[in-house]
Amino acid sequence: MTRQAVIFLAPGFEELEALAPVDVFRRAGLTVSLAAVQPTAEASLLVSSAHGVRMQCDNRAEELSAEECQLVYLPGGMPGATNLAASATVLEFVRKVHGAGGTVCAICAAPIVLDAAGLLAGVEYTCYPGFERHIRNGCYTGKFIQKCGNILTACGPGAALDFSLEILRSTGLGAVAGSLAEGMQLRR
Repeated sequence: MTRQAVIFLAPGFEELEALAPVDVFRRAGLTVSLAAVQPTAEASLLVSSAHGVRMQCDNRAEELSAEECQLVYLPGGMPGATNLAASATVLEFVRKVHGAGGTVCAICAAPIVLDAAGLLAGVEYTCYPGFERHIRNGCYTGKFIQKCGNILTACGPGAALDFSLEILRSTGLGAVAGSLAEGMQLRR
C-alpha cells in the first residue's frame, strides 16, 4: 500500500520547511498531497509563502480525508503557523491522523498547531528557539529534532532536510532514508 502524506500550506509558510519534505517524501515513493489552507473563504489553491513565493497546492484542506492519511506534516513560518493553528479543519485532521496512529510532524513555529489541537500534553517537543513561550503544553527539549511517540518536531529551516529523512526512518523507511541521504550528497 502506498503511504499517503499531507502537507498543509497556509499563507506565510516557510519555504524550506515545506519543500524539503515534499522532495524527500516523493523521492521515497510516498504519495504527497499539498493542501491549501486559506484563512478566508477563498477557494484558491495558490498559497504565498513568508517570502512571497507562490505555491500551487493539489487540494484545498477541506477536500482531504484524514482516514486515508498516514502522515501529516506542518511547516512553520509566520504567519503560516498561526494560520494553520487557527484552522478548525487542520486541527481536526491532525487529531484524527494522530488518533489513528499516524505520524504527525511539525517544524519551527508549527508545534503551536499541535498545542492548539491538544496533542502536546505530556509530550517532549522542540521548536524554533524562543517560540516555546507560545506553547502552553508539552515539555520543550531544545533539540534539533525531537521524537516522542508518533509526534516528531524540529527546530527550524536548517533542520528541514534532516527532519524529512528522520520522518522516513521513524515510519519504517530507514533504508530508503539512508539511500536518499547518500544520493543527495548529505554530509554528516
